[in-house]
Amino acid sequence: MRPVLIGMSCGTSYPDPSRLLFLGKSLDYGEQRLSAALARAGALPFLLPVLPDTSALVALVERVDALVLSGGSDVAPGVYGEAPLRPEWAGDPARDAYEQVLLGAALAQGKPVLGVCRGVQLLNAALGGSLYQDIGYQVPGALVHRDAARYDDNEHTVRLCVESWLAPLYGEREILVNSVHHQAIKALAPGLRACAWAPDGIIEAAADERRDIYGVQWHPEWLDPESPHFARRAPGDPVFAAFVARVRARAGLA
Repeated sequence: MRPVLIGMSCGTSYPDPSRLLFLGKSLDYGEQRLSAALARAGALPFLLPVLPDTSALVALVERVDALVLSGGSDVAPGVYGEAPLRPEWAGDPARDAYEQVLLGAALAQGKPVLGVCRGVQLLNAALGGSLYQDIGYQVPGALVHRDAARYDDNEHTVRLCVESWLAPLYGEREILVNSVHHQAIKALAPGLRACAWAPDGIIEAAADERRDIYGVQWHPEWLDPESPHFARRAPGDPVFAAFVARVRARAGLA
């Protein structure tokens, strides 16, 4: 039986005069622990490069069994019909356009999708929802969801919907996760439903289980046995194992 093939969206490091390596060039990149988490779940992960020909991107999606939208830069407010409230929240329109092509192809081909952090934000915005451009600015009394100094040492609990795909993975109503985002789901896209919430009410996971569309706001790939916080926080591998199992079933590989 062949393995599950999962395509991952990449980030782009744009030309930077201070970077001597590949001076003046754009670099596509992926985060190693995301690839490792998918591999531990039994999948073969592939980084899907940014290509100017959208038909080539569609062809790439045709060759994998599922799509993972990875974390990274802000989603541009233009995706959900807003202007940036501040210049630093303008996001990455080029990455948004690339990932929207991948997402559109995956949905048209009936392939499962998992969004991680930025990925669930892009999912929600592309499907017709909206985002908080900055939680601290727009949500009075919100938790600190991103602390640049502490980064993934920052954490909070999330309350799981008992009828969601996440709850059976942990057998608990509440789990402890990392938190490294300053944007978040504001209005849910049609078809998506919330699956987890932070104590301040911020949506931390969403899904359309009928179409095998899933997303989490935290980074489960960083909650592996190598994490210094592994003993306290909910492990991330069950998220990827459950997703790969759904992919396997949908692709007829079970």
